[in-house]
Amino acid sequence: MARNCIVVNLDRCTGCFGCEVACKMENGVALGERWSKVLTVGPVGEYPDMTRYALPTMCQQCENAPCVSVCPTGASYRDEDGVVLVDKEKCIGCKYCMMACPYGVRSWNAAEKCVEKCTLCGHLTSQDKLPACVKSCAAGARFYGDLDDPNSDASKELAKYDAAEIHTLQDVGNAPATRYIMTSMIGQWQERVEPKGHPHTAASPVAE
Repeated sequence: MARNCIVVNLDRCTGCFGCEVACKMENGVALGERWSKVLTVGPVGEYPDMTRYALPTMCQQCENAPCVSVCPTGASYRDEDGVVLVDKEKCIGCKYCMMACPYGVRSWNAAEKCVEKCTLCGHLTSQDKLPACVKSCAAGARFYGDLDDPNSDASKELAKYDAAEIHTLQDVGNAPATRYIMTSMIGQWQERVEPKGHPHTAASPVAE
């Protein structure tokens, strides 16, 4: 089964929020909701050795997706291509999946009374087009593809970097597929972050 996901090169990401806008425009995401969120991590450290970077987040396409496991109706499911999706017709609005998601990347559609999330723009990728956020990235920081296909854009970008420079959001047994590239040019990758202030815009390292 394919492991389709998005790879984000944080060395290139400028935090322009263009991916958020493209996602909302392409998918008609309700006002106040986001399927794609750009957090700002930091600043952390002591001057002059400080780290601050943009962290785009979206559905991480987890191998062991907890949202799928807890859904009582099968509304959260994995399709034939391995992509985690939501069937709105089956969603009863219990929000269990929203609580189970370790990353808070699911949204509630109040008008339709159902949960929504990033679909990897399946309506576009099924036509061999790129997801809207990937196509619109002005910095060329986003790549889409199958991690198991060495010829995919995602795999080719990852192949340019050492393992120590490739990261995932904190894995709590769910095995997130989305990869982040970040080298020492940007600073030190923060293994754990939490929302700070407005939950859509800022984050800070979690104190151990």
